[in-house]
Amino acid sequence: MPALADSPSGDSRLADILEDDQARASLIAELRRSAAEADAVQAEETEPAVSLPGRVAQLTQSLAEGTVTEVEAALQSGGQAWQQLMTADLMDLTLQVGLLASLIAATLVTLWLLSWLARFAYRGLNAYAFSRTGTVGIIRRGVAIISSLVIDVATVLLAWLAGYAIALFVLGTSGEMTTQATLFLNAFLIVELLRAAIRLVFSKHWPGLRPVPLTDEEAAYWTAWTTRMAAFLGYGLLFVVPVVKQTVTPELGRALALIIIFMAFLKGVALVMQNRKRARDRLSALADQMETGFAQISLNLVAKTWHIIALVYLAAILSTAVLFPEQALPFMLTATVQTLIAVAVGIALSAFLTRVILRRIQLPEDTRTKFPQLEERLNAYIPMSLKITRFTILAVVAGVILDAWTPFSLAGWVTSDSGTLIIGKIVAVALIIAFALLLWLVIASWIEFKLNPAAGNGEPNPRTRTLLTIFRNAIAIALIVMTVMVVLAEIGINIGPLIAGAGVLGLAIGFGAQKLVQDVITGVFIQLENAVNVGDVVTAGGMTGTVERLTIRSMGLRDLSGTYHLIPFSSVDAVSNYMREFAYHVGEYGVAYREDTDQVIARLRDAFAELRSMPEVAPNVLGDLEVHGVTALADSSVNVRVRIKTAPGMQWAVGREYNRLVKRHFDAAGIEIPFPHMTLYFGEDKAGHAPPARVLLEEDGTGHEDPATPSRISRFRSRSNPKFKGDFDEGEE
Repeated sequence: MPALADSPSGDSRLADILEDDQARASLIAELRRSAAEADAVQAEETEPAVSLPGRVAQLTQSLAEGTVTEVEAALQSGGQAWQQLMTADLMDLTLQVGLLASLIAATLVTLWLLSWLARFAYRGLNAYAFSRTGTVGIIRRGVAIISSLVIDVATVLLAWLAGYAIALFVLGTSGEMTTQATLFLNAFLIVELLRAAIRLVFSKHWPGLRPVPLTDEEAAYWTAWTTRMAAFLGYGLLFVVPVVKQTVTPELGRALALIIIFMAFLKGVALVMQNRKRARDRLSALADQMETGFAQISLNLVAKTWHIIALVYLAAILSTAVLFPEQALPFMLTATVQTLIAVAVGIALSAFLTRVILRRIQLPEDTRTKFPQLEERLNAYIPMSLKITRFTILAVVAGVILDAWTPFSLAGWVTSDSGTLIIGKIVAVALIIAFALLLWLVIASWIEFKLNPAAGNGEPNPRTRTLLTIFRNAIAIALIVMTVMVVLAEIGINIGPLIAGAGVLGLAIGFGAQKLVQDVITGVFIQLENAVNVGDVVTAGGMTGTVERLTIRSMGLRDLSGTYHLIPFSSVDAVSNYMREFAYHVGEYGVAYREDTDQVIARLRDAFAELRSMPEVAPNVLGDLEVHGVTALADSSVNVRVRIKTAPGMQWAVGREYNRLVKRHFDAAGIEIPFPHMTLYFGEDKAGHAPPARVLLEEDGTGHEDPATPSRISRFRSRSNPKFKGDFDEGEE
């Protein structure tokens, strides 16, 4: 009305409406309806709030009063129907019933014949579904199931078209259809399509076309129950009740609808109680197979209470059918069908994806040789992908259920600004995480390829292994931090304070852990400069030993005695590595002053020549003997120094072997290697005369001198000091 009054031609249009009787009556009815709605809203706003017990009492009262009203209306309409039947033309009624019965029989027979012919196609599809296993078998089974559904729907549509053709051209007046025939054909199409969906789920005759894991006995049981219930409710509410309402009285049709719903309620209660234990056991077994605790607890709870939920649901349908037949009952039936379809599709899709995703990825043999961990790394993503997929399916199913039972509109939310924004952010976050995982997969695989000797690059040296390991850890940390930051920024969180806080925290950690920072920085530069590798013999931090372990912060040394030393890099001022490119054995040999040094050098060269001829030592000798000559005239020896170039780390083994040969060659040539001597001084008088040394010669037990005693040396013991013993040259006084 305001739009009409505000328009330029509002007055003329209002005059036209008032002149037209029908338009005027419609306008009056619209105004009265608007006034009634306004009064109802005002009454609701001014009505005091009712407590929960009060609402329950009102609901119980309405249910009781509605039941009594429905029974009275049914009895009254039954009497009216009996009067109409007594006054009706029996011949015309019999003809109409006969034509309708003929249409029903012809349509159902056509459906039966088409279904019988379709059995041959189902048999072939069943064999096709079992012809292969593995992924190909799963795909074939899916194709066979979808094909069977197409065939089943096609048979229903053909039978429905045949029924329309019979009703139009065979029965009654050609080209015309009765209302009863139209109601039956519409009910036939809806009910049989629903039964086709039920046959798709259970498929009692063809196991290969059955998407749910049921035995043949269970499939036959559930097929019988569900198809009978669908036919009873469908044909009763969509065909019988409308026909009764149209041809007899609406009250009788209403009563018949309540009777059908009540009988369906009793059948539903019987079905729930018969399968209470069976469904509980199946749900409990399914809960034991779940990986998460939430899923196990939820399924166990549903297993214990599912029958109560089902009975309450059936009672709610019966109550709404009595109290709100025109509004609530169609809503609940539509919501129920939508919920069942959503749950069934979600379970089927989840089961299919579980069977497909849980199959391990198999890489070619050559790829596994070059990247030994790639296959395991790829398969490690499978459980996470499956969880994300299941969560997505659960969210979509929950949205569809909310759309069915609440004012929430899933399609409207998806097309709204908020829905588009949220879905876009979810997709963006998923793409960011997927890109980060892909980047990590590439980097980790490349490092693995570099560290794998079977890849064709040979055994990596310790430096390469250490640096690549450090690089992999650093990349992992950086990638995680960057991904988290980008995801937080994408979902709308300001990461500026986080970055500032991280900077302050890093500065605080740097001041509080200077030694740790020094360890890390020094360790990085030591690794970059290739100063030390695992297996090297080094001197670092005052310790000498073999490097057994290297990290970014410390090195582990094991010395000659087997003691393990852990040395932080902050305490390493210099690293002496004995294992770089080559090494030297430096030998300095002392001989007596009376020996000829040229002969000594000749004997040293002979010992080196013998060393070079030894097959186990020769590969470790990298050059000729370097003779540095006489390096010192020491207190009791003349020192001659030589040097031998060896392979890294072999200087000690070569030196030990060369020392053995030098000793042997010196002994053979009679060259004396001096050792410490002692000179005894017995004193002298002012004239320079030494007193005689009284010496007692010892003999062996046989009364003879010990033959092992050298000829120029005698054992003595001082008479003035019997405890003193020593050696002396016989020529000395």
